[in-house]
Amino acid sequence: MKEKLLNKKELASLQQQLPKWEFQQSRLKREWRFLNFIEAFGFITKVAMLSEAMNHHPEWTNVYSKVTIELTTHDAGGITQLDIRLAKAINMLDTK
Repeated sequence: MKEKLLNKKELASLQQQLPKWEFQQSRLKREWRFLNFIEAFGFITKVAMLSEAMNHHPEWTNVYSKVTIELTTHDAGGITQLDIRLAKAINMLDTK
């Protein structure tokens, strides 16, 4: 099933539920800082398992202790409920 793009009103209401995420035009973005590379990599591994289970894979970067994740549904051309579900699942991993 093809995911439906969220409209501006839906996105605005979600900003309260995902306050640490930046809502950009066609993607959600969040950055984490860890004590070291091992902690950052451990977090990435957990996100990878979640993403694979949801069959929805983030764009991310990792530079030493910093991890940046961007979520978008490429097939739909922007943010969908799939991105929101993954963002909420990732937030559940967040221990900070």
